[in-house]
Amino acid sequence: MRKNIPNLITCCNLISGCLSILCATAGNLQLASYLILASAFFDFFDGFSARMLKVSSPMGVDMDSLSDIVSFAVAPTIILFVFLNQLLQELAPDLREGFAAFLPYLVFVIPAFSAFRLAKFNHDERQHTEFRGLATPANAMFIGFLHFSAQRIAVLNNFWLVLALSLCFAVLLVTDLPMFSLKFKNLKFKENMIRYIFLAVSLVLFIIFRFGAFPIIILAYILTSLARLPFKHSLYAA
Repeated sequence: MRKNIPNLITCCNLISGCLSILCATAGNLQLASYLILASAFFDFFDGFSARMLKVSSPMGVDMDSLSDIVSFAVAPTIILFVFLNQLLQELAPDLREGFAAFLPYLVFVIPAFSAFRLAKFNHDERQHTEFRGLATPANAMFIGFLHFSAQRIAVLNNFWLVLALSLCFAVLLVTDLPMFSLKFKNLKFKENMIRYIFLAVSLVLFIIFRFGAFPIIILAYILTSLARLPFKHSLYAA
């Protein structure tokens, strides 16, 4: 029974993702996004419980990836698709009834790219200490909560901007850009300074923007990772 506890938690992740899809298709985007948060909670604790119980298996890894495709790829993409179609209705009639009507369907490259990224992650030894490309859960928190951010940031009610951002983030999933991990090996400030600062800034953003803070936090995460690149290269050169 003990060895199946992480798999049971992974199943909760999958169920939350399925319920999120159901809510999104029914038009309840807020609850759909909350369920993605629930999936993220279960995704964290299935790995945590596996480490604590010292149980792991290839089956558990596969289950985790399959669940993540549903919860962090398909579910947030459905939320995004519904949100984009809402924004589409605000365009001029000649635009929304023409070529633009088909553009929201482009976001379904996100599940495809996410599947590629998850398969790559499972076999890429470099990603034990840092990520290569944007992590699938991070992308889910961005696209799955854009509709929250749009309630506070007017520019995010622009159909073209949201579509462009979504496609850019889809590409980031399959890039080889190094992005720092939030996993702590120890609690020393010097070795984890960037993580502590990032978490502190994230907390402030959440206090200000509430659930609409998640896309801003993920954007800040990407920019911070990019800003680290020159320093990483200089260290390697030295």
